[in-house]
Amino acid sequence: MEARQHQRVIVSFPAELVCRDKRVAGTIENLSDNGVYVVTAPQKNPSDLCPDTMLELRFQNSTGDAHVLHCKVKWSYMTPPHGFTNSVGMEIIDPPSTYKELLRNLR
Repeated sequence: MEARQHQRVIVSFPAELVCRDKRVAGTIENLSDNGVYVVTAPQKNPSDLCPDTMLELRFQNSTGDAHVLHCKVKWSYMTPPHGFTNSVGMEIIDPPSTYKELLRNLR
């Protein structure tokens, strides 16, 4: 069994990944203190979400509060078997206090 460093909170928040002039719609599947897992539509250019890419993650929680997180892509792959989605794991860079409060309220 895999030992996770941080407890995950399962959610389903619509989100937008913003990197330079690219915007990618997705859904946040889970959150942790320092990480986030997002599912997106497949990308025409897989390098758009390659490891070490810095991006902004924008989303609203279930009460409508807007959040912006600065993230670094840790891993990304097309979801098998048909590649209908991309799975993206990201590290949150310096999570703001509003995000930490959101996590406390979700737990």
